[in-house]
Amino acid sequence: MSQPAVQARGKPGRPEVLRKRKSGPPLNPKASGAYLEILSGGEVRWGEFYIGKFGASALTSRGHREVPAVMVTLLRESLHPLRLLQRLPGPAAGPADVPLRAASHGTGLLYPEHIPTSPLQKALLAAGSAGMALYNPYRHDMVAVLGETTGCRALKVLRDQMKRDPEGSQILQERPRISLATLDLGKLQSLPEGSLGREYLRFLDENRVSPDTRAPTRFVDDEELAYVIQRYREVHDMLHTLLGMPTNILGEIVVKWFEAVQTGLPMCILGALFGPVRLSAQHLQVLVSELVPWAVQNGRRAPCVLNLYYERRWEQPLTALREELGITEPPLHIKRLT
Repeated sequence: MSQPAVQARGKPGRPEVLRKRKSGPPLNPKASGAYLEILSGGEVRWGEFYIGKFGASALTSRGHREVPAVMVTLLRESLHPLRLLQRLPGPAAGPADVPLRAASHGTGLLYPEHIPTSPLQKALLAAGSAGMALYNPYRHDMVAVLGETTGCRALKVLRDQMKRDPEGSQILQERPRISLATLDLGKLQSLPEGSLGREYLRFLDENRVSPDTRAPTRFVDDEELAYVIQRYREVHDMLHTLLGMPTNILGEIVVKWFEAVQTGLPMCILGALFGPVRLSAQHLQVLVSELVPWAVQNGRRAPCVLNLYYERRWEQPLTALREELGITEPPLHIKRLT
């Protein structure tokens, strides 16, 4: 996944290529993101960067302006954790099947990817990631930062719910992970039609998504809560499977309404409320009149979905699991719209 750059070189006000190959295949972007640079004299520049398959990099400036000195100070303070973020390996750097555990990982670090931040830094990160996530809902890295910097209270409630449930407490104790390293795809493929494992695999294939795209937790200052939000991310696609929703904008908004009721995470609430601004008038009408009431009703009726040990339920028929949770299928005409 792409990560935000926090500094770049060059003259402000014009697009600039930092490095350009003289020969070879054309630039094939394999990573991209946004950058923010604080220049001398209180000037700030922002834009986009692209990293090519063969090491070529391109930087495009989108604007620059002078800002008050106090704003420069706040920006420098907020960019400090992002500089640390750049130095850490991405999701593929460490084994995704390693559970998060309390251990000594250096001064102030509670788990391998932990980045300690002050309340001011968390507030600034939350504001910046919220703006970027609303501008581009597919920036999963920004959605992840928003969830971590605003969800402490909700995560404690979810953690307590898991501790009170036999299946949930076992998950907290064993810390299972969902990734390509832990999934037996051959076994899932061999399961009967209609089983949870087979339908989950079908969802991944049809929507061309991978469980390995979930960003590691970084800004949660409690290793147990860090696992709770990591688990939430890794079962997100399982919720799509349970609700029968695809990964387009309409489907994601419906899932966010369900998650907002289930988890109380501010990130989910914001996504549910502001996500519909990108919908067409037809989809918005269907969402408000039928899909939102359906998602809210099912979210309230179902027990906490984090208490399900999905990895031990692969063989269970999806219809039986939905019946156990009290989740009803969306109307057929609505499924065609998504």
